[in-house]
Amino acid sequence: MSDGMFRTVSSVRHGYDPDEVDEFFAHARQMYEAGPGGALTGKDVRRVSFDMVRGGYVTAAVDAALDRLEAAFVARARADFIAQRGQQAWLAQLGEQARTLYGRLGRPDGDRFAPPSGRAQGYEPADVDALCHRLVAYFDSGTPLTAAEVRTATFRRRNGKDGYDEASVDAFCGRAVEVLLGVE
Repeated sequence: MSDGMFRTVSSVRHGYDPDEVDEFFAHARQMYEAGPGGALTGKDVRRVSFDMVRGGYVTAAVDAALDRLEAAFVARARADFIAQRGQQAWLAQLGEQARTLYGRLGRPDGDRFAPPSGRAQGYEPADVDALCHRLVAYFDSGTPLTAAEVRTATFRRRNGKDGYDEASVDAFCGRAVEVLLGVE
């Protein structure tokens, strides 16, 4: 990754702040090249955010690069873990994470997540439950599902107590991405 590797949008449209993006990718490259034990993880990459500015970088291109970067850091962490503790320990850790996710998936539709507090907006339960059904099919019968599909899932909004709390669903999806990346 190098400075200016992304195209910019027109000066009347908004995109990610080029200075922030370039700084983050330069830092990520340093951390990746430093080898094991760097201060940046796949989870850190997934949580990064950039300001929107006129004439900034095309968001879809930056997001795609972030997805690839996250997968690279996760693959490195997996390789380092296996080198230190072995394949069986990795599979045990991954299995524990999958069991935790699967416990949530066993709840009935409409009850998998708490509603948002107060009058806050939440996610449409039917949309979230549809993704949960795909995860169940993945775990139960090996139906193909990728981290990218979970990462890019979108949910309609639902007001008040009839929705699912967004932070809870987002955290769950983040853990699902980690598990799926762990086996990809």
